[in-house]
Amino acid sequence: MTASLFRCPNCGAPLEREGRTLRCPARHSFDMAREGYVNLLPPNRKRSKDPGDDRDMVAARSSFLEKGYYLPLRNALEDLVVRRTENVPAPVVVDSGCGEGWYTAGVHAALERAGRAPRTAGVDLSRYALRRAARRLPEEEFAVASVYRLPLGDASADLLLDVFSPLAAAEFARVVRPGGCFLYVVPSARHLWQMKEVLYPRPYENPVKVEDYPGFAYQGVTEIRETITLTERADITALFGMTPYAWKTPKEGVARLEGLDALTTEIGFDVHGYRRT
Repeated sequence: MTASLFRCPNCGAPLEREGRTLRCPARHSFDMAREGYVNLLPPNRKRSKDPGDDRDMVAARSSFLEKGYYLPLRNALEDLVVRRTENVPAPVVVDSGCGEGWYTAGVHAALERAGRAPRTAGVDLSRYALRRAARRLPEEEFAVASVYRLPLGDASADLLLDVFSPLAAAEFARVVRPGGCFLYVVPSARHLWQMKEVLYPRPYENPVKVEDYPGFAYQGVTEIRETITLTERADITALFGMTPYAWKTPKEGVARLEGLDALTTEIGFDVHGYRRT
């Protein structure tokens, strides 16, 4: 049997892996899917029959990310994670809202290149996303779970990563060990500005502010600013579908975007760093 990073969602006890099953001392058991992830979201905590991003959304986002448009962000995260865990030879990294694991895999590989022995866990609501994440890192652990009730022990993570996912500050403070790190990625004020100029008659900047969270000390922000050019309509559509604008843009704006053969736009990300006090 092998000890898992995950805890039982029913009783909170440690889980151990026996073959393709995770089991706690109370004999609650959870079978792994063929792709390698496990479902740790109890039925009574589901808000829908099939929560999280659907198959098409995940496929479009994966295709977009794999073309490298957001590599500047992943490269910055890799550097930050290596530096923030420099005194931890075998860091435990948790990716909260990991999606298809594109950033997760990059961070894990960067730690290995730096001579570390990381253990990585990712959680997300979408089983379609986790199928891809588990295939990217077959030796690591991924689970269907809510970021508001992470199936992890108290003070079990050296670093927690949140890239464009819901922020559960109290839960993150519970999971990150004292002295550990929390990296929170949000869009900058002018992220995708030129796309918004197509979508809206009067585009608006994203609100930018620094928040304080109980249990964490703010360590500063890393800013990433680049310009990308999309030359395929499928990439433009995929990028649009990755944003909140896909849910609230008037039909006229969507039609203008769909009529484009190419799009050049600013991208910008702010990576806020926090230390667990």
